Amino acid sequence: MAAPRPSRRVSADPSIPSVIAGARTWVITDGKAGDENQCLGIAETLGLAVEIKRLEARPPFDWLAPWGPIDPRDAPGRAGGALAGPLPGLVIASGRRAAPYLRAVRRASLGRTFTAFLKDPRTGTASADFIWVPDYDDLRGGNVLTSATPPHRVTSERLRAARTDPDPRLAILPHPRVAVLVGGDSRHLRFAPADIVRLADDLRALSAAGASLMLTISRRTPPALRIALLALATERPAFFWDGSGDNPYVAMLALADAVVVTSDSANMVGEAVSTGAPVLLFELPGTYARHRRFFAGLRAAGALAPFTGRFEMLHYAPIDATPYIAQRLADAYIRHQARIASSR
Repeated sequence: MAAPRPSRRVSADPSIPSVIAGARTWVITDGKAGDENQCLGIAETLGLAVEIKRLEARPPFDWLAPWGPIDPRDAPGRAGGALAGPLPGLVIASGRRAAPYLRAVRRASLGRTFTAFLKDPRTGTASADFIWVPDYDDLRGGNVLTSATPPHRVTSERLRAARTDPDPRLAILPHPRVAVLVGGDSRHLRFAPADIVRLADDLRALSAAGASLMLTISRRTPPALRIALLALATERPAFFWDGSGDNPYVAMLALADAVVVTSDSANMVGEAVSTGAPVLLFELPGTYARHRRFFAGLRAAGALAPFTGRFEMLHYAPIDATPYIAQRLADAYIRHQARIASSR
């Protein structure tokens, strides 16, 4: 298991009740960036200082998740295990491997630790005290909250700071600047050679029309696509983040006049629409039906259009559900604490 890491505490949203800000908090995931960033987005909005618990994949327990037990070596409180240390007052978890660990904390604390799970745990609504799922998911229940977009860390404050003190690597690029957020292969989606050619050709057309491209890729981006994008970045004014130096992801979004994003990542689309800039979706064949429902809602809101190699003008207010989700989690935490106090 990777050593637990503390997360930098940030200022809470002033509308959030201060009682939750003192809660000692764990974030539990298997380290997937999408899952961990959702949890940290909520924690940071609440002003929480968190300890990050990253889980290792250990057969056969990994195979049995989310329904099976945790590895006994990771039992709550066991030295050297994933859940070492005194149990916290609040746990925020996400991802298939994290579900059994959240249940283990809940049992070990006799229900005193408030547990929150982001996305469907696949084990029912009794898996946590509070569950968030996107609107396009099917899970519903008294403790289930839904929203149009997922939680994330691209706050209005971070965007404002990035605009006030712009990254010099990006500020030198002429307008219009287009952030290009490229994901990659997953269990269910693949960038076929034809998709790579289509994306490169459409971006080349956008660049030829005068746009400056600010490109960033994922650990999942296939090598052929990475090479094609890197070559594209040498043809005209552009910036390609290769993983070295400070990550300019928020700066790209803050300085973008438009955002191109691939359809394999609902998280990146959710972050993109928090900017208020036009979001242009490069849709892959086989995109999840649920994600297509999500994208359709954003199109109806005027925030998103298909990417066809052209700049599109879209006008909408920034869309960000993170403060709303954090507020509702805080409300549920306060009710939970009141029930515990009344039972003493």
